[in-house]
Amino acid sequence: MCAPAGFAGRAAGTIEMLKNELLACRNTAERTETGEDVCLFTHFVLPLQRIEVTDIEKVRRMAFSQAIFRRSELLVGEDVMERIAQKRVIIFGVGGVGSWCAETLVRSGIRQLTIVDSDRVCITNINRQLMATTKTVGQVKVEALKERLLTINPRAEITALQKIFTQETAEEFALGGYDYIIDAIDSLKDKALLILMACRTEAKLFSSMGAALKMDPTRIKVTEFWKVQGDPLARALRNRFKRDKQFPKRKFQCVYSDELLTNRGHNATCGTEHCMCPKAQDGPGDPSLLNHEWCSSKAQINGTMAHITAIFGFMLGGLVLADIEKN
Repeated sequence: MCAPAGFAGRAAGTIEMLKNELLACRNTAERTETGEDVCLFTHFVLPLQRIEVTDIEKVRRMAFSQAIFRRSELLVGEDVMERIAQKRVIIFGVGGVGSWCAETLVRSGIRQLTIVDSDRVCITNINRQLMATTKTVGQVKVEALKERLLTINPRAEITALQKIFTQETAEEFALGGYDYIIDAIDSLKDKALLILMACRTEAKLFSSMGAALKMDPTRIKVTEFWKVQGDPLARALRNRFKRDKQFPKRKFQCVYSDELLTNRGHNATCGTEHCMCPKAQDGPGDPSLLNHEWCSSKAQINGTMAHITAIFGFMLGGLVLADIEKN
């Protein structure tokens, strides 16, 4: 690509200077043998004569932001990219699965994304969660993830909600206002409620089943919820729906794996008195969730690997993108 020399590093300048640089870049592109416009600025800021802005930084941001998705547009076309940018998506749970789903959506052009999670980053999250690093331990997960996503596309509209989806808070999320709902919740009760409520809306729901205790990436699949086999979480959800005589009002797709290993190591921290989740008298985020953690409420802490949770997340994001492209 023929980016004008010094363009990215210039802090100030006039709009006429910018026009001249872009024009020179365009002329260079027009001289290529294929005639292909290889200049990212030329492709997105034409015709130059119609630029009517006084802020050079605004033009630069717009050009770079649109150029981010040049390879995506090359594959699916401008109309699909426009539809992707218009869709509203909400992800519940941005841990090992949800964080990677958020990443793939923003990198693929989703601009209106809401991320929901109650926790702060724990050192034990680093092995599998996108935003978890030694530098983000103790930070609110949704805020740490939002910061990263905005470095990918500064023009994205990322809403970070440090909340728990429960019976008491469910109405606060206005699920009917979204085009896609991603379920990456661990809690059985809350997951069941989200599925029931999401299926009452016109939004498309995609759900992740259990991603722990797995190593083989080739056994990860997508199918309709009632057809999932070999997954304890799906089985527990179906039993709960049958017990309560409440069922999802429509079908929805799930990402799952029928692999089920056992823990070969010993858990001496998570969910015990030696739990390593952040503890503090004060800190960032909602004070009522300062020392909130899920480990102590789980019957068992299971091992996980990044390549599995990431694939789950990527597949959830891929289901959203494929649905947009198809429809």
